[in-house]
Amino acid sequence: MSVSLLYAAGGLVLFCLGLNAIFVRVHLLRKILAANVMGSGVFMVFIALAARVPGEGADPVPHAMVLTGIVVAVCFTALAVALAVRIEQLSGRSRLPRKGEEGA
Repeated sequence: MSVSLLYAAGGLVLFCLGLNAIFVRVHLLRKILAANVMGSGVFMVFIALAARVPGEGADPVPHAMVLTGIVVAVCFTALAVALAVRIEQLSGRSRLPRKGEEGA
């Protein structure tokens, strides 16, 4: 098993763990953290795809995409945490209301 395949498999596992947590967890902060774990999995897959033939340099385009993705992930996290704080201020709960509950 090559190193790049190992990184791609690890990225796939991280993505699946984050996707599972998005659907299972109800607390907003845990959903935000799950989205960050999913993003880390995608970054690992991109880095694994950047590998070329051993002995040559890696492809710089996926690396640039990962750097851009990190900036987007930080912005997403900041916006999501700000929205979660606002939802908690308005509703007094740290989760989204379900159908049939007050405010839905």
